[in-house]
Amino acid sequence: MILFDNINYLKDGNPRQQKAYELLEKEGILLKLKAYTPLVVGTIPIEIDIETSDLDIICYWKNKKTFINDVLLFFGNKMNFHLTESIVREQDTITANFYIDDFEIEIFGQNIPSKRQFAYRHMIIEYRLLQEKGENFRQQIIDLKRQGMKTEPAFCHLLDLNGDSYTALLKFEE
Repeated sequence: MILFDNINYLKDGNPRQQKAYELLEKEGILLKLKAYTPLVVGTIPIEIDIETSDLDIICYWKNKKTFINDVLLFFGNKMNFHLTESIVREQDTITANFYIDDFEIEIFGQNIPSKRQFAYRHMIIEYRLLQEKGENFRQQIIDLKRQGMKTEPAFCHLLDLNGDSYTALLKFEE
């Protein structure tokens, strides 16, 4: 099992993972966000990313205003920077999107510890399912994503799960 709390696994991963590692280190992104328990999540860590996949970083903030100010300070000058406040699954959420080099980066922050956020929980479940079901399953997920399907709905489609895919996947949580 990969320990996803540390990005060292990206250093020895596939070419895109290695580029993500180099970018995160060169830009000091996780170091800048250290106060917010940042975790790299999503499709790149578990090798189901496609050409248009972004690099997702989730954060845990206790003070929304401080988090917003820090994100603006650290990344507000990046290409196509955009910050939004919204409600996601009944939680105040801050999302910042921007580009560095070849990567679109999304920073997603909530007042929920990072490892309890849906994105991390889903990634762990998806990683385990990919390990259990093998390469053919992984390729099917990638194919569905290339056809425009989001990650969680793609898993639910192949697993024949009904209802809200974001909560349906949680039934695989240990």
